[in-house]
Amino acid sequence: MPLEAALERLLALAVAAPIREQEQVALHEADGRVLAEPLIASLDLPPWDNSAMDGYALRLADLERQPLAVSQRIQAGTAPGPLKPGTCARIFTGAPMPAGADTVEMQENCEVDDDGCVRFLGTLKPGQNVRPQGQETRAGDTVLAAGTRLGPVELGLAASLGFDTLAVRRRPRVALISTGDELIEPGRTLAPGQIYNSNRRLLASWIERLGFTVIDGGILPDDLERTRTALASLADADLILSTGGVSVGEADFLGAALREAGELTFWKLAIKPGKPLTCGHYRGTPVIGLPGNPASTLVTFGLLARPYLLRRLGVERVEPLGFDVPCGFDWSKPGGRREYLRARLEDGRVVPYANQSSGVLRSASWADGLAEIREGTTPKMNDRVRFIPFSELLN
Repeated sequence: MPLEAALERLLALAVAAPIREQEQVALHEADGRVLAEPLIASLDLPPWDNSAMDGYALRLADLERQPLAVSQRIQAGTAPGPLKPGTCARIFTGAPMPAGADTVEMQENCEVDDDGCVRFLGTLKPGQNVRPQGQETRAGDTVLAAGTRLGPVELGLAASLGFDTLAVRRRPRVALISTGDELIEPGRTLAPGQIYNSNRRLLASWIERLGFTVIDGGILPDDLERTRTALASLADADLILSTGGVSVGEADFLGAALREAGELTFWKLAIKPGKPLTCGHYRGTPVIGLPGNPASTLVTFGLLARPYLLRRLGVERVEPLGFDVPCGFDWSKPGGRREYLRARLEDGRVVPYANQSSGVLRSASWADGLAEIREGTTPKMNDRVRFIPFSELLN
C-alpha cells in the first residue's frame, strides 16, 4: 500500500472518531494545545490610529504654514487631546494619533528651530507613517480557526486581543504497549538474547512533546489471559499504540486478544523502513501497531500515527512540511518502495547516514531529518530530493 493511501485511510478513521471534549485553560498553559472553538476578535487591532515612527504628527493641510509650533507631546500609553489647528504634536512610536492629525513625519526628516517650531524637510503624503485602526484585524473577525495548534505566535496574538484563557481540545490519551520476549526496561541486567526497550522511551517522549497523555501499558507478557487483562485496563485510552510484531504465529498473544474482542487488519506499506503496520480496534478503542525496529517505529509514527492523532483533534494541516534540497550522494538502487533515509544537511546538500539498517537508532540521532527517495528513482549528486526535518515531525 502506498504511503498516501495508508495515510488517507488513517485520516478517514480519525475524522470518524474525533475528540470533541474541551476545556478552558489559561493562556500560559495553552502552548501546544489545539483550539476547540474559533478565536473571534473582540476589538479592533490596533484599537486606534497610531504612529509608526518617532516624529511629529500634523494635519497635512497645515504644511504650507510651517514651521509649526509643537502644541502637545504624546507618548505611548497616553490619551492625546485634539490637535490645535496650525500646530503639530511631538509623537512616539505606538502612541495614539490626536484627532485632526492625518500624517506623521519621522524625526530624522524634521528640523527644529530655536523657537521650538518644526520645519518638515521632505515630501509628505496623507496617512504617511500612520497605522490605521483595525489595520491588523476588526472586531468580529475570525483570527484563528478551530483546530489551530497553538504556539508562541498564536498565543501572542490571543494576548494582543485581551484573551487570558482559551477553549482547547482535551489531550488525547495514548496507551503505549510493547511486545517481545527479548525486551526489558533500562536499568535491569541483560540476559542472553535480551535487548533494552528503546521504542517505549522514544514514543513516550514524542507523544508527551506533542502535548498528549501517555498511558504506560508496559511490555506485554507471552500469555493470552494476562494480555487480555492488560488490554482491558486500557479502556480509557483514545488509542492503543503497540510496537513489535502482531502476526498470525503461535506466540502472537496480542494479535489473538485484539482479534477476539475487536478487529485487526495488516497493511504492507510500500515504504522502507516500516513495511508492516496494523490497524483496527479493541472493544471500540482504536489500535495502531507499529513495526518494532527503532528506525521503522520512528518513520511510521512520524508519517502516519502523528497525523492520525492530530486529525482527531481537528487539525487540518497534519502532514509535515518538506522541501527540495540537492543530493550530496549518488543512489544507484531503484526500489519498489519509497525509502526514507536518516540524513542531515551538510554544505547545503543532504547526506545520509552510512548505515540505514532499520535497527540502528543512532542514525536518527546523527541526522537532521528524513531524505525521501521516490520509488523507482536513482537520484545522483546535486539532483533534488525531498527533505523532511525532524523539527517538523517531533513537534
